Amino acid sequence: MKAQPDLNYDALDDAALAARLAARDPMAVRLIAQRNNQRLFRAAWAILRNRAEAEDAVQSAYLRALAGIAGFEGRSSLSTWLTRIAINEALMRVRAAKRRRAHLENDSVVVLDAYRERLMQGSTSALPPDAAVARQQIKRMLEDAVARLPAPFRLVFMLREVEGLSVDEAAEALGIAPATVKTRHLRARRRLQHELAPELKSALVGTFPFLGSDCEALTERLLQAIR
Repeated sequence: MKAQPDLNYDALDDAALAARLAARDPMAVRLIAQRNNQRLFRAAWAILRNRAEAEDAVQSAYLRALAGIAGFEGRSSLSTWLTRIAINEALMRVRAAKRRRAHLENDSVVVLDAYRERLMQGSTSALPPDAAVARQQIKRMLEDAVARLPAPFRLVFMLREVEGLSVDEAAEALGIAPATVKTRHLRARRRLQHELAPELKSALVGTFPFLGSDCEALTERLLQAIR
């Protein structure tokens, strides 16, 4: 289906957007990707802790969503539905990596961590040079601390504290009870507060950036993949 430039895509509800997505409408694909890239990336990174792997997982999640768009029934938002798919994709990659490690370990091969990329850096606000350097240092400290959280706490923390999902939205995306989301979120915050000074909480704004050229590049790869 060709895109309809005269259609107000921003005004479409989730059901209409899903229908356009099912028809492979490139403008609908672009809009959905731009709205969801950062959330899906953050969720995938919280599980994989590797930028390149997280980006790849997000693209695979979109392709899975396209293939299974008929399964979207609108009981949750389209963003929540996509987040759940991205989380499942990332978890599958973790399980596959564990199987590979187990196979190698059984053959007495030493397995080394493959995390070579540094955590994401960047600022979404204009600051004087000295202030920008200090802010970057604080962000790196915070991102390192989040990366050290146990996986269940880390994922809930990313969805709730960084991405801003409600308790119910996070529970729906993760397939767990809202009470579990609350407990994991509280424990994650306590662990971070134990490691970091309270004033570092303000540094969450702008952390784990996936905007601008990164977001656009992923969107373009997605459009290329479905053509």
